[in-house]
Amino acid sequence: MTDPELTADRGGRTGVWPLIRAERAALAADLAHLTDEQWAKPSLCTGLTVREVLAHITASASLDAVRWLAGVIRCRFDFDKQVAMRLAEQLGTTPAETLERFRRIVPSTTKPPLPALALLGETIVHGEDIRRPLGIRRDYPIGVVTQVAEYYRSSDLVVVAKGRIRGLRLAADDGPFTTGSGPLVSGPTLALTMAMTGRTTYCDDLEGDGVDILRSRGR
Repeated sequence: MTDPELTADRGGRTGVWPLIRAERAALAADLAHLTDEQWAKPSLCTGLTVREVLAHITASASLDAVRWLAGVIRCRFDFDKQVAMRLAEQLGTTPAETLERFRRIVPSTTKPPLPALALLGETIVHGEDIRRPLGIRRDYPIGVVTQVAEYYRSSDLVVVAKGRIRGLRLAADDGPFTTGSGPLVSGPTLALTMAMTGRTTYCDDLEGDGVDILRSRGR
């Protein structure tokens, strides 16, 4: 079987980056007219506001391998500290500045030492971290969200997903995604993706004997 991370790296030079740019552009458009109250709303990322999550996405798209490693060393290998430091660098002084900084990285192909597919996953997952609390819905192309689901099902890199779904059978009801064996968790591909990355609120969109197990493995 082909290693999905190697495939993602090859595809990242051709097919994945246009998808990343499209998702970033769609998110920027969705956030163009938020109020200050909406920018300050808690996201699905514990302890972070909508605005802070957007700054985090910007930070990830602004770090190449050298800057990433330099930050890790500066923070003495405290990865959470590095994330907070880089987020602060991209937050800006106002929500408008935060959004403008994000718009600038829409076409960027800069990335930390991760597969390009990981950045597509980050853009979609963090995009939902922002959209869901705001009541914004995006109808993702099923092929795109399926690629992300396929990536996360076999990876615990940065985000624990593979371990979270161990012993469960996941099956999408809107696309071809399926994985694992055991108690069933079924529903939309997006909800499966979000639940396997620890967003338990998406378990409300899922069905099957394995849903409660998956929910218990959330954050």
